[in-house]
Amino acid sequence: MDIGKEKALDLLVAMLKGRMFDESIMELFTQGFIPGFIHVGLGQEAVAAGVCRNLRKDDYISITHRGHSQIVAKGVDLKRAMAELFGKEAGFCRGKAGSMHVADSSIGIIGASGIVGAATPIATGAAFSAKYRGTDQVAVCFFGDGASNQGTFHEALNMASLWKLPIIYCCENNSWAQFTNQPTVTKVTEIASKAAAYGMPGIKVDGTDVLAVNDAAITAIERARSGGGPTLLECMVNRWHGHYVGDPQKYRDPEDLEKARKQDPITKFEKKLLKDKIISAEEIEATRKQVAAEIAEAIEFAKQTPEPAPEEALQDVYSA
Repeated sequence: MDIGKEKALDLLVAMLKGRMFDESIMELFTQGFIPGFIHVGLGQEAVAAGVCRNLRKDDYISITHRGHSQIVAKGVDLKRAMAELFGKEAGFCRGKAGSMHVADSSIGIIGASGIVGAATPIATGAAFSAKYRGTDQVAVCFFGDGASNQGTFHEALNMASLWKLPIIYCCENNSWAQFTNQPTVTKVTEIASKAAAYGMPGIKVDGTDVLAVNDAAITAIERARSGGGPTLLECMVNRWHGHYVGDPQKYRDPEDLEKARKQDPITKFEKKLLKDKIISAEEIEATRKQVAAEIAEAIEFAKQTPEPAPEEALQDVYSA
């Protein structure tokens, strides 16, 4: 491992925060603290960490409804993020976005969407903006394998390639589009191969290996930032839980689910850190306790902060 201890710890912390954030909100949702629906990405944390920890604060990301790990890895304030999910005034959207439409423009999080494939044109627009303004910002569009069958995906990649926009299209391919298994709806299951149709690099990596994602992301980000144009990055991951919290996954083979849960990106990375003597078991335990304390503090903040006033319901909804 040649990334060094500081970067290794940074990646580990990002994954742990994403994991513990999702684990916590699952429990809080079932307890009635969080309104609406919750979609968690347990088992997919390496993609968020490997990509977002290589971005600058002013770089853009667009995410799906399953994007908590991405916003955490991008550097969102955990207290305000938790408050947003609680629908509280202290949330960065003042409680109006919740989990499925979260955004924080102060650190380049341009929004989540519950519409499959909606993020691709939005992120492409952000990348166009960066190029038009002459900045060296880049945009990353996170999406699932199901979105690759939407027209917006193909239109966005075509435009981005034609205009050499500074964007990375990052597919978290967990083989499930809500309740539909990928091979039943598309003949070409390798998303990265679709990059050839648009004249851009298509890179496929093990999305449970944070170092593989990290290396691929660095290459794609440097290419975008230097004017080389877009990249399609496909990260093969495993979805541990159903489409939404409470989904019993009766449509899924139990053996497939058992196999998926054995591919834990955090456990895999910790074992490698220990084997290569980058950090000790004691340091890993201390890191886990530190992250758990931060999550607990964020939860307590969200519980204590006030609800938004009824007369503020239409504030920040329309732009004058």
